[in-house]
Amino acid sequence: MSAAISSLVSYGSDSDSDSEKESKTSPDRNDPDATVHLHPLGPGKTSIQVLNSAPEVAVKEDVETGSHLDPSLKEVTYNPTYDTMFAPEFGPVNPFKTQQMLAPRNMLSGYAEPAHVNDFMFEQQRRTFSTFGYALDPSVDSSQVTGSSFIGAVEEAEKNKGLTVFEAGAKKTEKRKKVKGSDASNIDGFLGPWAKYVDEKDVAKPSEEEQKELDEITAKRQKKGKHEEEAPADEKTILHVKDMYDYQGRSYLHVPQDVGINLRSADVPEKCYLPKKQIHVWSGHTKGVSAIRLFPTSGHLLLSCSMDCKIKLWEVYNERRCFRTFIGHSKAVRDICFNNAGTQFLSAAYDRYLKLWDTETGQCISRFTNRKVPYCVKFNPDEDKQSLFVAGMSDKKIVQWDIRSGEVVQEYDRHLGAVNTITFVDENRRFVSTSDDKSLRVWEWDIPVDFKYIAEPSMHSMPAVTLSPNGKWLACQSMDNQILIFGAQNRFRLNKKKIFKGHMVAGYACQVDFSPDMSYVVSGDADGKLNIWDWKTTKLYHRIKAHDKVCISALWHPHETSKVITCGWDGQIKLWD
Repeated sequence: MSAAISSLVSYGSDSDSDSEKESKTSPDRNDPDATVHLHPLGPGKTSIQVLNSAPEVAVKEDVETGSHLDPSLKEVTYNPTYDTMFAPEFGPVNPFKTQQMLAPRNMLSGYAEPAHVNDFMFEQQRRTFSTFGYALDPSVDSSQVTGSSFIGAVEEAEKNKGLTVFEAGAKKTEKRKKVKGSDASNIDGFLGPWAKYVDEKDVAKPSEEEQKELDEITAKRQKKGKHEEEAPADEKTILHVKDMYDYQGRSYLHVPQDVGINLRSADVPEKCYLPKKQIHVWSGHTKGVSAIRLFPTSGHLLLSCSMDCKIKLWEVYNERRCFRTFIGHSKAVRDICFNNAGTQFLSAAYDRYLKLWDTETGQCISRFTNRKVPYCVKFNPDEDKQSLFVAGMSDKKIVQWDIRSGEVVQEYDRHLGAVNTITFVDENRRFVSTSDDKSLRVWEWDIPVDFKYIAEPSMHSMPAVTLSPNGKWLACQSMDNQILIFGAQNRFRLNKKKIFKGHMVAGYACQVDFSPDMSYVVSGDADGKLNIWDWKTTKLYHRIKAHDKVCISALWHPHETSKVITCGWDGQIKLWD
């Protein structure tokens, strides 16, 4: 006010120069506190002081020029556009500068950094604010919430103890009126929420006989859990011949010299002929036979496993007697496999056990299990790896065991279904596996990743696979009533010219075999028939009614020109010539 009073202007005299008047009445426009004097209005009158305190505002024309902002400015009093902010300081815009070379831009005025906002927390606070009138202050750390951390109706927030709209709703739900008779805390009197709608007369109850059956089932389940591990059955053996050793001290493992057959494998096998009649029946199994295996190299002994849980060793030549019975599985035996020398063999059964037996003495040497059902078992055919074997399991894995330690040393886990077959190829460096997942996979030994995977949309499951005598082909029994031939070297491609049809095997794992000279392919079928095809023309040459039930396996003797051994689910093993 003192400044205003001191600036009062009295009447000026006529002697005042025009320049003085102009200086008093023309304040500086750039001075915001400048005093504006009006012309004298009369004696005793004073001029009115006007203070210009408005901030400097850019004129529209200045903003739209697109001139660059001064980089030294600390404060901008308007919202400049992107073009204004990034205009060149001097001269025209560089015509060779692309959009990518300029500053990044994701909005009209430039680039805004993304900020993380939890959608649920935001919606929670928005609804709380719209319902109760308060919300958490976003500038305050959520871990340090106090009474002053809210914005809006702070008193309401303190009254509700800062509850959100969701927390308040949950508390209301808890206070709902409980339905009478639905309180589970009173166990004795609890009849369930539907109790008031049920009349005891309408309740269905089992009859006395049905109740008896139910009690028996319950008792069995309690006695033996569903996944309880079964104890291994006691192993024993029965020798069916009078003397185990002959006058020279040789057991039945010794290859007979008086059968008139050259047991050494010849480079060029003799020409084979079609078998025409049955010459012998081995009967001793009380249930269906699952698999048969000939003694390695010589083929003078035959090993069979059956659904009667027994394994039997038979004589192929001379009297064709049953030498020994191996008893040690509590459920059906699925597969068997000799080692290279034939002195030991493995058996796989549905009791989840794999057992190693001594062929000569009948003693069970060791047992292996991983609590899954083994579907197939194979020794590694290499002489230096006879202590290792692999088994295809029901849990989609191929498990490799070491006989010496009795432990699992490798797992091949890539199949999507139970593994049905394992076949060694390529001089035993690789093996092929088939599975219920309708695929064929090729593995390098001891490498748990398949390097070849074959699965076509038209392919079916192949539960039986046999390698040809020359090692070049794999014969796969397909579930669409065909035998498919895959190359067993390098590319493992399907040979579309070699497809054998004419038999019905859908649902059965009927084992296929080749004649030693590769002239014929033999297989059983679901009708109990033995089917023989010509290898070159794939023509079905011969069909023999071999068994009353399924003919599950057919083996062509490796040293005989026309002898085929078949087995079936009627419990019999037959020799054809």
